[in-house]
Amino acid sequence: MKKTTLIIGAGGVGRVVVHKCAQNAATFGRIILASRTKSKCDIIASELPDADIQTAALDADNTDEIIQLIEEVGADIVINVALPYQDLTIMDACIATKTPYLDTANYEHPDEAKFEYKEQWARDEKFKEAGIMGLLGSGFDPGVTNVFCAFAQKHYFDEIDTIDILDCNDGDHGYAFATNFNPEINLREVSAEGRYWEEGRWFTTKPMEVKMVWDYPEVGPRDSYLLYHEEMESLVKHIKGLKRIRFFMTFGESYLTHMRCLENIGMLGIKPVMHNGQEIVPIEFLKTLLPDPASLGPRTKGKTNIGIVANGVKNGKRRKIYIYQVSDHEKCFKEVNSQAVSYTTGVPAMIGAKLMLEGKWSGTGVFNMEEFDPDYFMEELSSQGLPWKMKELES
Repeated sequence: MKKTTLIIGAGGVGRVVVHKCAQNAATFGRIILASRTKSKCDIIASELPDADIQTAALDADNTDEIIQLIEEVGADIVINVALPYQDLTIMDACIATKTPYLDTANYEHPDEAKFEYKEQWARDEKFKEAGIMGLLGSGFDPGVTNVFCAFAQKHYFDEIDTIDILDCNDGDHGYAFATNFNPEINLREVSAEGRYWEEGRWFTTKPMEVKMVWDYPEVGPRDSYLLYHEEMESLVKHIKGLKRIRFFMTFGESYLTHMRCLENIGMLGIKPVMHNGQEIVPIEFLKTLLPDPASLGPRTKGKTNIGIVANGVKNGKRRKIYIYQVSDHEKCFKEVNSQAVSYTTGVPAMIGAKLMLEGKWSGTGVFNMEEFDPDYFMEELSSQGLPWKMKELES
């Protein structure tokens, strides 16, 4: 029987998800693409004239409205690629309608620069009562990096001592300053304090305080800065024997200089301020001035390289491996009209939903990616446009 897939969100990642679901129409069937701005959905649908796609206007902040759309279209799964602020309203709609749920990033409160799984994990029991599965963080990081860790644990180690997650975007879009995904989310994440986990507790660092240079295959040596990233929160629960986990992301000096200037003058603020008798939120105003991330695809050149380095023991011997994936911005745009940052998030979202619809990943409750057999996902990565590589390093 033909499935119906509801995709909420029509930004850069939403575009990729729609394209990739249409490429796998035998699994996803009819596609309903919904967003607050229906015209954005219509543009994406027009790129795939032969696909079975319908569009709808939807306020994803309104649970009742989401429930109504789910019931109206008879969705078999909801793929949430809207804003992280909207995770909870969409999850609650899925609970009410007993519809499986998937997202790519954990919940963020719009009035607090903090992101964590607490509110989503708290819905585990309600998902179980509804008899449905919720899959959290099926993007790249979180997402593929979680699966890389699970794959390493299953095949290459008896125990993993340390994991470093390494994220490099070496793309050049030609602008003096722009963000590759939603500016509010991106700048809040980057300007926040860094955190890493070691020996059972979290340690906090100042923003961009810890730097190392890593030689990324097919890219080269790049400055990489320690950040807090959500996948660490679940991986410390599920990777046995883990003693330390860190996350590093590359940034050029131009990006950091712009960001520090914006922060110093208050443009990254999330609290309302008065301007000419009107309340405005500085970072929301900044968002209107910056290039739309969805518009960067045609002008972005270069590559991304995201992976994990795991260090541990196998059969009593020390071992260190590097699992990574390299994508080319121009190649991604040629396939789905989006640059590689959106591509590397959207393809894993499609894969996670595909495994759910096919019953290869199943269960009731709320789950993180590393809780399932990684082999299915790793196979799909290779066949769906994200081929990965693994190499041994000196331990």
